[in-house]
Amino acid sequence: MIYLLLTILLNALLAVIFKLFPRYKIDTLQAIVFNYWVCVITGSLFLGEFPIGAQSIHQPWFLFALLMGFGFIMVFNLFGYCTKMEGITAATVANKLSLVIPVLFSVFLYAETLSLVHVLGILIAFPAVYLAASSSEISTQKGGQSFHFGWTALLFLGSGLLDTAMKFVQQKHLSTQALQAIYSIHVFAVAGCIGTLIMTYLVLTQKVRLSFRNLIGGIALGIPNYFSIYFFVRMLNSNFLKSSALIPLSNVGVLFASSILALIVFKEKFSSKRWIGLALSVVVIVLLSMA
Repeated sequence: MIYLLLTILLNALLAVIFKLFPRYKIDTLQAIVFNYWVCVITGSLFLGEFPIGAQSIHQPWFLFALLMGFGFIMVFNLFGYCTKMEGITAATVANKLSLVIPVLFSVFLYAETLSLVHVLGILIAFPAVYLAASSSEISTQKGGQSFHFGWTALLFLGSGLLDTAMKFVQQKHLSTQALQAIYSIHVFAVAGCIGTLIMTYLVLTQKVRLSFRNLIGGIALGIPNYFSIYFFVRMLNSNFLKSSALIPLSNVGVLFASSILALIVFKEKFSSKRWIGLALSVVVIVLLSMA
C-alpha cells in the first residue's frame, strides 16, 4: 500500500514541477536531460554503488533498458509539453488513459482473471479520466480543440507501452530490490545519453543556450522522478493487488491527486464535469481496491 501511495504522490508532484517551469523560464528539454543524470546520481547514492559497467550489456534485461530509456525521454518530453500547453489535469489524462494497454497485456500474458467488480472499476475509469479533464478553460482554448490528437495519441501509446514493459521486465528479471534499483539506473542513464546527444546538437547549431536555471530545474525534477519509477517497480513487486488492478488504480490515483493540486496550487478551473470525474475516480479506487 505504501508503494502505491508514494507512486501516486510523486507522479502528481512531477506534474506540478512541469507546470512551474514556464513561471521560472526553465527550458523543459534541458531540464529533462539534466533530470536523467540527476536520477542516475540519486539512484547510485541510494543503492550505495555505481552499477553501470562493462558487465551491464550481458544482463538479460539490458535490451529492455535501452528501449525503455528511449521511451522514457520521448514520453517525458511529451508529458512536459502537454502540461505546459494544456494544464496539469489535461496532460495527466492524456497520460493515464493508457491504463487499458497494461491491463489487457496483464490478462493475456499472465492469465490474470478479472472479477465483475474489477471489470466495473476499469470501465468506470475511462469516463472518470475523461470527465476529470473537462473544464471551461480546456473547452474554450484554441477554438475548442485543446488536445492535439497526434501528441495525445503518442502520449497515450507511449505511456501504456512503458507501463507494460516495466511490468514484463519486473516479472521476468527483477526479482530483488537491488535488481529493481540497478535496472532503473540503467534506464535513466540511457535516457540521459540520448538527451545529451540531442542537447549537444542543439547547442552546436546554436538553437538553444545552456542555462544554470535549467540545471536547477533538472535537479528539482530528477530526485522525485527517480523515486517515482523506483517505487512504481516496488509497487508491481509488492503483490498488493494484481497488476491488472494495480496499474489502473495507480493511474486514477495520480489523476485525482494531480487534479487536487491543480485546483489548490494553480487555481485551475473546475467544471461540474470535472467534479463528477473526480468523484468517479474515488469510486474506481474503492472498486479496484476491493477487487
